Amino acid sequence: MSLSTGNRLPIGEDAEEGDWNDHRRLSATRREQEGYALPIAAILSVIGSLACCLPLAFLAAFGAVTASAIFTALRPWLLILSAALLVTGFLQLYRGGRSCQRRDVVSVAIFWIAVAIFLTMMFFSQQIASLLAGRLAS
Repeated sequence: MSLSTGNRLPIGEDAEEGDWNDHRRLSATRREQEGYALPIAAILSVIGSLACCLPLAFLAAFGAVTASAIFTALRPWLLILSAALLVTGFLQLYRGGRSCQRRDVVSVAIFWIAVAIFLTMMFFSQQIASLLAGRLAS
C-alpha cells in the first residue's frame, strides 16, 4: 500500500520499486519540458523587445525625414538667427561689463568653437553632408 501524495515518494516499508520508476520517469519528462521552455522563453523575449522598439524606430525615421524637410526650408532664417546670436555672444563676451574682470578661458574657447562650426556649416554644408553620408553608408 502506497501513501504517496503528489510527487513525494513513500518512505520506509511502504516504498515499492514501481514508485521509484514513476518518479524517475516524471523527472525525465520534467527535464525535457524545461529544456524546451528556456529557448521558447528566449525567442518570446526577443519578439517582445522587437515589438516594443521597432515601431519607435519607424517613428524616429519618419520624424527625421519630416524635420529635415522643414529645416531645409528654414535654413536661411536659421543661419541669420545663429549669426545674430553669435554677435550677441561676442558683444557680451568682449564688450559687456566694462569692469576689469578677466574673461574665462573656457567661455572664450566655447565661443570660438561655436563660430568655427557656424562658418564651416555656412560655407561647406554640402561637403560635410557628403562626408557624413559616405561615412554612414560604409
